[in-house]
Amino acid sequence: MFTHIFFDLDGTLTDPALGITNSFIHALKFYGLEIPSYEELCKLIGPPLPYSFETTFDFPHDKAMQAVAKYREYFSTKGLFENKVYDGIPDLLQNLKEKGKHLVVATSKPEEYSIKIIEHFGLAPYFDFVCGSNMDESRSKKDEVIAYALERCGLGEAGKNRVLMIGDRFHDIEGAKKNGLKSCGVLFGYGSRQELEDAGADYVAEKVEDLLTVIAQVCEANLVSSATGA
Repeated sequence: MFTHIFFDLDGTLTDPALGITNSFIHALKFYGLEIPSYEELCKLIGPPLPYSFETTFDFPHDKAMQAVAKYREYFSTKGLFENKVYDGIPDLLQNLKEKGKHLVVATSKPEEYSIKIIEHFGLAPYFDFVCGSNMDESRSKKDEVIAYALERCGLGEAGKNRVLMIGDRFHDIEGAKKNGLKSCGVLFGYGSRQELEDAGADYVAEKVEDLLTVIAQVCEANLVSSATGA
């Protein structure tokens, strides 16, 4: 049975589109670049910031890190709270806590910002830990964040089969796989079913409410498997 549920933040717990796109616009204007469409900017939600500047805008690493600093000029003061919790998330978290699950945030967003967001939207009481990257963008890859979350939870190799990672982008799924965890992709965020399935998601949930069904079905299947010795 899953005893620990790890949640991505952006595109999974909250919809951060306005704050993130405005922050990218702020940074790109500084470099005098043409601003992509809103739809294109939304595709940048989820991956680590240096990765987005390097792969989408062809910035060399040093310039990408400078761009991250410009991005944060806006994000740290305004974009941080240009955000909203997805409908149904508080009820989902409350339900899972009542079932005795340990909930953890595992995000590539800096931990300092993530804690502020979780507290601002009243979600802090549900989570045992909020795990994110460092402000210098170290520990920003999703597999690194997940490994850090496992460490904070005190879960060794034997405990990994009790953890489910939930996220909306391929980085969440690949990060889970690198750490030997099961994963569930969600379609109410910013990744497509194709993206999540190609990355190897073990389960896919279309709506927030579907997550409870997925977790319940998997736990039930594990109990049957254990009882039959399968």
